[in-house]
Amino acid sequence: MTVRRLARQARTIPPAAAFGCGLAAFISMVAILAPILAPYDAFKMAVGPRLSAPSALHLFGTDEFGRDLFSRVLMGTRLSLGVGLVAVLCGLAIGGLLGFAAAFSGRYVEMLILRVIDVLYSFPDILIALALLGFLGPGIENATFAIAASLVPFYARVTYALSAGEKAKPYLEAARLAGIGPVRLIRVHLLPNISQSVVAMATLGFSSAILSSAGLSFLGLGVQPPSPEWGGMLASGRNYITQAPWVLLFPGCAICVTVISFNMIGDGLHDWFDPRRKLR
Repeated sequence: MTVRRLARQARTIPPAAAFGCGLAAFISMVAILAPILAPYDAFKMAVGPRLSAPSALHLFGTDEFGRDLFSRVLMGTRLSLGVGLVAVLCGLAIGGLLGFAAAFSGRYVEMLILRVIDVLYSFPDILIALALLGFLGPGIENATFAIAASLVPFYARVTYALSAGEKAKPYLEAARLAGIGPVRLIRVHLLPNISQSVVAMATLGFSSAILSSAGLSFLGLGVQPPSPEWGGMLASGRNYITQAPWVLLFPGCAICVTVISFNMIGDGLHDWFDPRRKLR
């Protein structure tokens, strides 16, 4: 019965979300198998003529140091997805705790947390990340921390709004009157009812984190050369845009395809979890 129920639910997934899931699964498999799939060492220079056009030997051509672009794009998949995943998980954990604390604490603590979140939320994500990296310095660890911190206000706001909406419902009021503590109240009663919306928002945040990672690397503040990161590859190839456009084309396409796939998943999950869809 469980298998049939899951099959029936799977048939109701929006086509865009299903396509996005398939594309994201393919990209994830590429990230896992990148060392096996890459025909050349992504760090080794002069494996081919510098700035050579795409060919049978080098599917995506080579960069200004003669490195194989196909191998570097494959290895960049692992870096970009890794940074995005860690940043989203950390930002969601911290933002979720702040949102729960604001929703289930006293009035003054709630006001303090919300005002701080509002101030941070008024700044663009990339500006918060740039400010932190200006203080911490460039590097993959610092970039991941900065992107996670820039996502905290968004997830805190989302978690607070969902928690505040559920808190007013009778089942939570009954649980509080039964003497259930706030930690168990959140873990047992609240989380199962808001997890679907949180997952949809986290998926959308994942694509934002990948874009932020690429943007920071493009500015020289994220993953540092010679690591094969998509944004860094765009930065190193921008001087050859007329001479060898493929140096920018393939990393840029990788960013676009990855971001679009996760945006399709997030939008599809949001529509799938919408209660009004079930009523229709």
